[in-house]
Amino acid sequence: MSFKDVIGQEDIKAVLRRQVETGRIPHALLFSGPSGSGKLAMAIALANYILCQHPAGGENCGQCPACKQIAKYAHPDLHFSFPVIKKSQTTTCEDYRKEWTDLISTTQYFGFEDWLNIMGTDNKQALITEAESDRIIDQLSITSYEGGYKVMIIWLPEKMRGEPANNLLKTLEEPTPGTVFILVSNDTFTILPTILSRVQNITFRPLPAQVIADALQQRNGLERDMAMQIARIAGGSYLKALQTISVNNEADNYFKYFTQLMRAAYSRDLLALKNWSEDVASWGRERQKAYLEYCQNMLRENFIYNFHRAELNFMSSQEQQFATRFSRFINERNVIGFVKEFSVAQRDIEQNVYSRTVLFDMALQCIILIRK
Repeated sequence: MSFKDVIGQEDIKAVLRRQVETGRIPHALLFSGPSGSGKLAMAIALANYILCQHPAGGENCGQCPACKQIAKYAHPDLHFSFPVIKKSQTTTCEDYRKEWTDLISTTQYFGFEDWLNIMGTDNKQALITEAESDRIIDQLSITSYEGGYKVMIIWLPEKMRGEPANNLLKTLEEPTPGTVFILVSNDTFTILPTILSRVQNITFRPLPAQVIADALQQRNGLERDMAMQIARIAGGSYLKALQTISVNNEADNYFKYFTQLMRAAYSRDLLALKNWSEDVASWGRERQKAYLEYCQNMLRENFIYNFHRAELNFMSSQEQQFATRFSRFINERNVIGFVKEFSVAQRDIEQNVYSRTVLFDMALQCIILIRK
């Protein structure tokens, strides 16, 4: 993983390169900012640059033994810590090492929900455990295998609470020589202030739409117009762009269920709405959330369609054809209410509320809103 593999964030790359090249690497960095902005990818690229034996031109060489080990995530001086499902009092990241390595070997742009799905949460909470904080301290107390730096990347330190966080404070403040912590956070507001005071914060901004579009063309093989359409929807997150591609692969099915819902709501067909909610409730949670995200986007697109500004609409021909008849039902009086109902349903499903009830209640609200 090299800096060139990280999408955008060129100003941050320049700062990190300068720190390494001048030998002024902070002992503890915090990469903060929105999900999908490339924080984990940058952390791995920085670790690779630090541990590379022959860096040149602002990049790691990719050929030395260290780089080859990092490519397999097998370097003895590169460590990861991340939230896990607690199986016992001794559960640590080592219990999920294979799953984690398989995931980051595939992509460095993923979300917390993706990781939960891989672990198979069974509705349990994922945290960085006390046993894991002890493991971190033990690992970093020994001398570097290669005689240089040791790098510890902690993904989502906000999931380290109470005793585990307190255990790590002294190590963060006075690490063994040559230790570099890189904390990668989506939510710094829930990190202990005592931890925040011991790190140098680097804030990642949302990615520009053009940067995301270029990446989608180069990495995902999308045509230019489709790449830009998805990039605009992504709101600065390459992760959301990837999720949108996944949604687009199911777009026909999502479109079918969106039109079913709206037609049944308009005709006040309670049996059809009940059947709709049971069908969607039978899907997996991530698919339900993706569908509700699709519906929110369709509502916005239909509202914008009323203004006859074709350059602002991003719909397929099938969706546009439907909008010619349906868009008049999405107006100033109900668009905010519609989007709010779908957004609340999405949040409730994410929090494991019984999806059949959530979806049916939302469908009943659609009856009221579509007549406004």
